[in-house]
Amino acid sequence: MRVKEKVVERAQLCQSIREIIVDRLMLDISADYISNDQPLVGRGLELDSIDSLEISVAVNMEMDVTITDEDSTTIFSSVNHLADFIEKAKEKEEV
Repeated sequence: MRVKEKVVERAQLCQSIREIIVDRLMLDISADYISNDQPLVGRGLELDSIDSLEISVAVNMEMDVTITDEDSTTIFSSVNHLADFIEKAKEKEEV
């Protein structure tokens, strides 16, 4: 796959994740307000464990990727970490 295509795919994935966060948590902000490196849990968006669970369910339903409790300790630190996890999970499926 060409680099440009990968960049576009990554941008689309990050945008989808931000939209999932805003829609599922019914946040009163635009998805564009969330940066890809902004902390999601604690400072930043100040999400909690219930919010993380809601995002996990949405990712499973919309992207067919399962997030376990073990995975959730690091992947909810930012949109980029969550996107990395989703990309790796999708790569494993293709193999």
